Amino acid sequence: IMIITILVSLKALNDNVFRTKMMYIPYQVHHDRQVYRTFTHLFVHADAGHLIFNMISLYFLGDFLVKSFIISYGMVQGQFYFGLLYFAGGLFATLIPFARNKDNPNYRSLGASGAVSAVIFAAIAWEPTMTLRLMILPFPMPAWLFGVLYLAFEFWSDKNAKGNIAHDAHIGGAIFGILFILVLNFEKIRTTLESYF
Repeated sequence: IMIITILVSLKALNDNVFRTKMMYIPYQVHHDRQVYRTFTHLFVHADAGHLIFNMISLYFLGDFLVKSFIISYGMVQGQFYFGLLYFAGGLFATLIPFARNKDNPNYRSLGASGAVSAVIFAAIAWEPTMTLRLMILPFPMPAWLFGVLYLAFEFWSDKNAKGNIAHDAHIGGAIFGILFILVLNFEKIRTTLESYF
């Protein structure tokens, strides 16, 4: 996933026509039936910083999660579940932006942030007591606390921030990641929460 995303993003950074064709544009999805955009936007990014941040987040928490899935479900099934989480999470993350912008011809978004958010929150749901050490914070914190703070920030930003970040896609991805783990292995979550509390 990372190799393909990096290669496609690098092409898009140097080819504006290609990047525009790959973007998520709800208006064109709705009115022109360009449904492919709900998938292709995952592979292009606005700039190098956007790409690097998403890929670093995917690398560390994705690596933890895919290994956990492989241990629990075997090599083939574990990797299948991870791929399903990533791509279905990316698609799910487009639902709120679609509902809000299907009649707005000026709205555009791109990037894997919704899918990465699904992976991050699936990892948190899988192992809420693990400690996260993040570039953006000077100290480690429990995963569940990071999740609460992250969601609070995204909800606040969605209502108040002015800018071009799709906070609603991050929220959608996070919700999908949590629901995915609840459906995949509710018993593990129940046991983890009982032991934690």
